[in-house]
Amino acid sequence: MLPRLRSDWKSLALLEICHRSFGELKQIHARLLVSGGIQDYYAAGKLISSLTNIDFQYALLVFRSLEHPPTTFLWNTLIGAHTSQNQPITALSLYSQMLASGRHPNNYTFSFTLRSCIALSSLPVGQQLHTQIDKLGWQHYDFVQNGLIHFYASCGCIDFAHKLFNLCRHRDVVTWTAMVNGYLKSGQIDVANMIFEKMPDRNAVSWSTMITAYAGIGRFQEALDVFHEMQLAGVEPNHAGIVGTLSACGFLGALDQGKWIHTFLERKGMKLDKVLGTALIDMYAKCGFIHSAKQVFDEMTERDVFAYTSMISGFSNHGQSEKAVELFAEMEEEGIKPNEVTFICVLSACSRIGLVELGKHFFKSMTKDYGIKPGVEHYGCMVDLLARAESIDEAWKLVRDMPIEPDSYVLGALLNACRIHGRLDAGKGIVDRLVELGLDHGGVHVLLSNMYASSFRWEDVRRVRRAMEENEVRKVPGCSMIEIDGKPCEFVAGDLSDQHIDVIVWTIKGMDKQLKSIGDDTFNI
Repeated sequence: MLPRLRSDWKSLALLEICHRSFGELKQIHARLLVSGGIQDYYAAGKLISSLTNIDFQYALLVFRSLEHPPTTFLWNTLIGAHTSQNQPITALSLYSQMLASGRHPNNYTFSFTLRSCIALSSLPVGQQLHTQIDKLGWQHYDFVQNGLIHFYASCGCIDFAHKLFNLCRHRDVVTWTAMVNGYLKSGQIDVANMIFEKMPDRNAVSWSTMITAYAGIGRFQEALDVFHEMQLAGVEPNHAGIVGTLSACGFLGALDQGKWIHTFLERKGMKLDKVLGTALIDMYAKCGFIHSAKQVFDEMTERDVFAYTSMISGFSNHGQSEKAVELFAEMEEEGIKPNEVTFICVLSACSRIGLVELGKHFFKSMTKDYGIKPGVEHYGCMVDLLARAESIDEAWKLVRDMPIEPDSYVLGALLNACRIHGRLDAGKGIVDRLVELGLDHGGVHVLLSNMYASSFRWEDVRRVRRAMEENEVRKVPGCSMIEIDGKPCEFVAGDLSDQHIDVIVWTIKGMDKQLKSIGDDTFNI
């Protein structure tokens, strides 16, 4: 280890101050060169670490200009910085150079290099590192054990990761969370939850991991349940947990819970970044509060394509298609490139208000201006747009000319148009096509039956209904959700369970309160 007698402590004090500019760091470098403090491993490490946040090439230049061979600390500083800045290939290249220079890695080195292997999903390189870890005796250190478990789990070797987990002498919250993450990535969410329930300690990361996982696969009620448990445990949610919970609130219509989170963000003074802002916009829009969604959108200092898309979608779904189209134009003026979902939202908006020519323009612009190949959803929007404008033949031609197989959404939009405009023969042909594709759910046959009924073709109605019975085709019952005392409740048509009855009673009582508030006390339960 090099002596630290020549350190320039005034320069080191300056390096401790965060967010220094490149020019200031170069001045500090010059001062260290003049004083000789640059040869102190600690001073050089601090300078290199600061430089890697601004200019990697200059940091490498300083590193390679050192008179004495770099210590393991200096190598780790440079490798760790490249790992943190998402440059895993450079980090591993520096590790190879470190070995070639004769320096031995330590537990911190392997913590960084394993993270680089995870970023690259490189199983062979990680296995080589594991061999070196065993040879050098670092396998029992906490950082290294957790890194190995996380690495193997991330690469799909969940059984081997669990084997290492069982061999751990000291399991901390990071070890447990790495195992939970591994099972989640392998699609075994119930196993992950079992491990989560066994955790002796949980932090914000472990709680948020489960919330995000449940929200990501559509198990939104379970995501909210985990969030409630986290609140009872006295753990404050982190960024990822908040985003996952807001997503669940939006899909379940849990407005009270979503508003609580918004208040929590304001109370904690958390910056409304692009991700949190978009999550709030999406939540408010899905819960029916489009005005609140627009307020959040306007408050955002930075907006990306996801924020614009969520707001455009919200306007479109709330019958404000003109505002959706205007916002799309504003987005283009801002130089923000729309994505596939943005075009689905704006085409849907055009369809709702009958802007046929503008819709055609957007559809062509996808490929011409942005190089986006239309998907089946975009064709579905165009078919719906043309069908609503009574251009059934043009819609049919678009479906026939599609370069991809039409799905139930595309053909369903066309079938609905045939019902509205009385095109029975065309509707029968579409149903036959849906049957061929195996997309003939109950609603399709009911729609055809209603089309025949509207034209008083009762024999055809009986034939469709009889075929449904023979083939055991059932219409999926309608499903609704309502929030009661801050908790989302789901019920379906025809459900006579206690929960369903409670929901009905709660709704009627709410109506009773409203009537009483205007002086009508004739409605009592």
